[in-house]
Amino acid sequence: MSRIGKMPIAIPAGVTIDIAENNTITVKGPKGTLSRVLSPDMEIKVEGAEVVVNRPNDLKRSKSLHGLTRTLINNMVIGVTQGYEKSLEINGVGYKAAKEGKKLVLSLGYSHPVNMMDPEGIESSVDNNKIIIKGIDKEKVGQYAAEIRDKRRPEPYKGKGIKYSDEVIRRKAGKTGKK
Repeated sequence: MSRIGKMPIAIPAGVTIDIAENNTITVKGPKGTLSRVLSPDMEIKVEGAEVVVNRPNDLKRSKSLHGLTRTLINNMVIGVTQGYEKSLEINGVGYKAAKEGKKLVLSLGYSHPVNMMDPEGIESSVDNNKIIIKGIDKEKVGQYAAEIRDKRRPEPYKGKGIKYSDEVIRRKAGKTGKK
């Protein structure tokens, strides 16, 4: 039995979960509404104040989907109650970020500023050299953070670029002269 898949998901107060046909799950909470179509092979039930996910058989595919389905539902519940947040740091001389309405303007040493529009449901804010991305959908928050980081990844010699706040950059030694 899957250790993650068999754990029930507690439904907090103020959250409603609807399961429609084809395993379409809609989670409504204080921060918003999330909807997702999950695998029709999984059996999802609301029992009292918790959601239980069961698998029909012990095939490899069913075992894989069991834990995944439970985690996706749990992430939706956390998203509509607490929300998700990713934090990025900009390091480098002259590298900076600014907000213009829903547009994020990055100056990253290129000949032009890099403009990025916030996706729907995602909110970004800039504080000195930090970019904070907030939203209720874990997948979208992570994807947008990854796209911003891709504009100028941290390099291993001086550590210049955009990195996650909790990311550790493996540094390399520079050139050594002849002796």
